[in-house]
Amino acid sequence: MSHLRWDFVYQRPQHLLSRCAQGRRVFFVEEPIFEAGDDWWLEVGKRECGVSVVVPHLPSGLKAEMVTAMQQSLIDDLFAEYAIANPILWYYTPMALAFTSHLQAAAVVYDCMDELAAFKGAPPELREFEDQLFQRADLVFTGGQSLYEAKRHQHPHAYAFPSSIEAEHFAQARAIATDPADQAAIPHPRLGFYGVIDERMNLDLIDGIAQARPDWHLVIIGPVVKIDPETLPRHPNIHYLGGKSYPELPQYLAGWDVALLPFALNESTRFISPTKTPEYLAAGKPVVSTSIRDVVRPYAEQGLVHIADTASEFVTAAEAAMQQAQQDIEWRHQVDAFLAQTSWDKTWAAMLQLIESAIASKQVESTPKPTAVLSESVSSV
Repeated sequence: MSHLRWDFVYQRPQHLLSRCAQGRRVFFVEEPIFEAGDDWWLEVGKRECGVSVVVPHLPSGLKAEMVTAMQQSLIDDLFAEYAIANPILWYYTPMALAFTSHLQAAAVVYDCMDELAAFKGAPPELREFEDQLFQRADLVFTGGQSLYEAKRHQHPHAYAFPSSIEAEHFAQARAIATDPADQAAIPHPRLGFYGVIDERMNLDLIDGIAQARPDWHLVIIGPVVKIDPETLPRHPNIHYLGGKSYPELPQYLAGWDVALLPFALNESTRFISPTKTPEYLAAGKPVVSTSIRDVVRPYAEQGLVHIADTASEFVTAAEAAMQQAQQDIEWRHQVDAFLAQTSWDKTWAAMLQLIESAIASKQVESTPKPTAVLSESVSSV
C-alpha cells in the first residue's frame, strides 16, 4: 500500500519489492486516480520485474467516507479475483489502513521510509493512522538511522534499513565517456543533482551557488512536485533537464564533476536518508551535501562526502571536491570498501528473514494448546 506511484521515480519501494517479486506475487496498490464520470474500477498492470501495479480509478468529487468505502470494495474484489489469502500486508502509507484494516494477514510490515507527517500537504489524520499501524504491525523498518532512533520506542520490533545501493549499476558511470544529447553542450565544471524537486530542496542555495560561480554549471534532473515551477532559480548556468529513467542515470552522472545534495534543513528533511548518496559515490563522483543527519553520519564522519550549508561554503567544498576527484585515489578505495558492505540484495535478504520469523512466531501463537484430560485412574464421584 503506497503513497508513491510505481512508475514515478525509481527508489526504495522499487528496489525492495522487485526483489520480493522474484519469490512471491506482489501487488503494489497506489492511491486513487480521480476522474470525471460515475465509473469506478481497478486497473491492474504487471511490470517487467513481476510486480502487479494496482490503481483505483474513482469518480471525482466524492466525500472521504465514500472514497474509503469504494477502495475497500475494490481491494476485496482484488483479493477475490486473484485468490489472495494470508498475504504480507506491506505499508508505505498509514493512510491505507482506512480501507485495509479488515484484511487478515500472515504478517503486517510498515516500511517507514520518511516522516510523512512533516511533508507538505500531509493529511492531518496521518499521525493517528500511523499510531494505529504501529499497533497492528508485526515489523517496522525505517529508511534511515535517524528515523529509526525517532521511531524505535513506538514498536518492539523496529529495525533500521538505511538507503542501499546497486553498486554495479552506478559504477558504469566510471567508464562512460559520451554525454547524453541534452547534457553534451553544457560546459564544465558541472555540478549535478537528480531526484524529486520539491519543498525539500534549498532553492536559495542553488541560486546562491549559481550567482557566486557563473563559470560553473548546475545540472538539475528530476520532476518538479508540490512547488510552483516559477519559483525555481533561473540563471544561464542552471540547466533543468527534466526527469530521467533509472537506467539513464549513470550516463548523466558520468559527465558531472561534483554531485550535489542541496537539501533544505527543515521538518521534511529531518529524517531523510537520501538513496542518491551511495549512488553518487558508486559512480565515483565527489559529493557535497548540506548537513542532513543521515549523510553526516556515516558518510561525512568517514571522510566520504563534504558538508556545507551556505552558498560560500558550498563553493569552497566543491572546489575541494574537484581536486579530490582528480588526485585522491585513496578516497576511491575508501568509497568502494564502504559500499561493498551493503546492497539492496543484502537488505532484502535481511528483511525477508525477519518477515519469515514473524510469520512463524504468529503461527506458533495461534496454534491451539492441548486441553488437560483427567486420568482414567481417578474415580468418578
